[in-house]
Amino acid sequence: MLDWIIQPLSLTFMQRALMLGILLGILCAVVGSYMIVQQMGMLAHAISHSVMAGLPIAYVVGIALSFGALIAGVISALMLYLIESRSRVKTDAAMALILTSFVAIGVTLVSIIPGANRIDLLHVLFGNILGVTMKEVWWTLAVTVVAITLMRLFFKELLFYTFDPKGAQASGMPVHFYNASLIIAMTVTIVVCLPTVGALLVVALLVAPAVTAYLLVKELHQMMWVGSIIGSLSSVIGMYLSYYLDAPSGATIVLVAFCFFCLAFLFSPSEGLLVSFWRKHMRSRLSMPS
Repeated sequence: MLDWIIQPLSLTFMQRALMLGILLGILCAVVGSYMIVQQMGMLAHAISHSVMAGLPIAYVVGIALSFGALIAGVISALMLYLIESRSRVKTDAAMALILTSFVAIGVTLVSIIPGANRIDLLHVLFGNILGVTMKEVWWTLAVTVVAITLMRLFFKELLFYTFDPKGAQASGMPVHFYNASLIIAMTVTIVVCLPTVGALLVVALLVAPAVTAYLLVKELHQMMWVGSIIGSLSSVIGMYLSYYLDAPSGATIVLVAFCFFCLAFLFSPSEGLLVSFWRKHMRSRLSMPS
């Protein structure tokens, strides 16, 4: 058993992948907790695909692909917010429009811009955590520390805005600033996750640990702590399963996170399906005449 745990740790790429996976588990849980409470899950889905529009431009200009993805993601999110708030178009329709349009922009630019076809779209879509560098690990650590620090400093304001946006606006809080800040935080997290799980699976990494914690605890700060543990465990267990089963790392991590959700859905002390069924069964037995 000990050899089974130690053997992958002797490989440098596994060490980097595990460090990055733990950091992403924490980062995604912190940002994802606000995202779940704000019902922004589909927004993250739209942003994760919209970032593709910025990749070919960044490649041609000669800047980091992640910077181009960040700009495209923020623009798509702000466009979505503008359409939703300034027109009769519903959120789901606006999301579908923005998602498909930005993906179309990315695919078109890759085809027509000279040299842009060198971008590995499969890597963008599915990620490759085994190929991360220490530079990406340090970048992820910096983003995680900044995110946790900002969330801690503005926790009370964000808590008020998250659960009572109308009350926050009536009290004079800059709600548009907080909304834009959460969108930017979500976009940065998505961009950081792209090398790991790719655009297709990044939403699951953001949602699964946070929504699992949502079934287990009641308070927002508890969601962050529990979600961070679940996210980190999902990354570590998923990496080990990927190593020994020779399976795709990103998909394996997401499937492990989904298994944690299924366990919480069935056995959560307050929300679990089987637990609720057992309680109803016991109450019915106790109420039966002897």
